Amino acid sequence: MPTAHALTLVDALLPRRTALLEAGLVLFFGLAIGLSSLVAVPLPFTPVPLTLQTMTVLLAGLLLGSRLGALSVLAYIGQGLVGMPVFANGAWGLARLAGPTGGYLVGFVFAAALVGLLAERGWDRRAATTVAAMVLGNAVIYGLGVLWLASFVPLQAALLQGAAPFLAGDALKIAAVAAALPAGWSRLAAR
Repeated sequence: MPTAHALTLVDALLPRRTALLEAGLVLFFGLAIGLSSLVAVPLPFTPVPLTLQTMTVLLAGLLLGSRLGALSVLAYIGQGLVGMPVFANGAWGLARLAGPTGGYLVGFVFAAALVGLLAERGWDRRAATTVAAMVLGNAVIYGLGVLWLASFVPLQAALLQGAAPFLAGDALKIAAVAAALPAGWSRLAAR
């Protein structure tokens, strides 16, 4: 049960949750992350595809909070490790986690936890702070992803292949979420 200082939008909408409901939320968001990986655009100059995963990962953290957000990403990674085709382009298995894009998958866990922690402190209630939280979350994803990718290609190439092509798309995803979450809080307050 969330405390008064650890309130996310899902906490506000579902204040009386059971462990079963929380497990359902974790699995739902884990599957949502997997589905968002199916919206993948391969780029010919990088092993990192353009997907909706970063937005879904950060949204999981913002809506569920740090603990459940991180658990939903771990559930997603677990689904891929046991053979569900939930990684980008329908991939699955340990090879994807150990491959050039594995750092992004690891970064997802930490990013969801970070933005969830910030949401628990009210950062999801105003557009400016939602943007800031998501920028920080993306920085975690890019940081771990690019560093991991740099073990496969030189660092400059990792930056050019693993971060630069995605900045504009992530800015659009951040703008969409930064408009939606504060609006959700406003509607809840207007009830």
